[in-house]
Amino acid sequence: MKYMKTILLIGLGRFGRHVAMKLHELNHQVMAVDQDEEKVNRILPYVTSAQIGDSTNEEFLASLGVRNFDVCIVAIGDNFQSSLETASLLKEAGGEKKVVARAARDIQAKFLLRNGADEVVYPERQIAVWTAIRYSSDNISDYIALGDDHAIFEIQVPDNWVGKTIGQLDVRKRHHVSILAIKQNGHFAMTVITPETCLPANSTMLVLGTNQNVQKCFHI
Repeated sequence: MKYMKTILLIGLGRFGRHVAMKLHELNHQVMAVDQDEEKVNRILPYVTSAQIGDSTNEEFLASLGVRNFDVCIVAIGDNFQSSLETASLLKEAGGEKKVVARAARDIQAKFLLRNGADEVVYPERQIAVWTAIRYSSDNISDYIALGDDHAIFEIQVPDNWVGKTIGQLDVRKRHHVSILAIKQNGHFAMTVITPETCLPANSTMLVLGTNQNVQKCFHI
């Protein structure tokens, strides 16, 4: 059975709202918090509970029972001071509970990590990188950054690879990239890849490697 997490989500702007909706889709329990009553009312169909309040108020935050949540997400994007204070208060109230905070710049991330946040996400930067890579080549359908310069690319099978096996192409040895799966018509067709796997026409591959090695291999 899938483990259901309890998540405290603070900040219901565009980013926070999308996080709440995705967590709802994944069947996690979410308490959402924002000072704006209208934002709280809009998110009610997607969360377990919601509160209107100021997350920089220590008494209010304590009333939420921070220690009862598995993860606390600070999604405040329009007031860095509030985000910083909230992250700090969450860590004080929650002890070992994980605190994840949103940042727009490296300097913000540095302060957040020093003042309560365990991890930092950069939504604007991450979508900017994805957009630049996704639309810089007609052959790239998707892109997932893994850190340390590694990523998974969904790439159109080159015409001169069609009908050949993974063993014949030997891309892992020649180009230092790994083919993880094959998709056809947007659906996974092959997820167990062996040297005998033959690459079909009109399909895409999920390829793992460093950005540089993938770009060299596929000339993108």
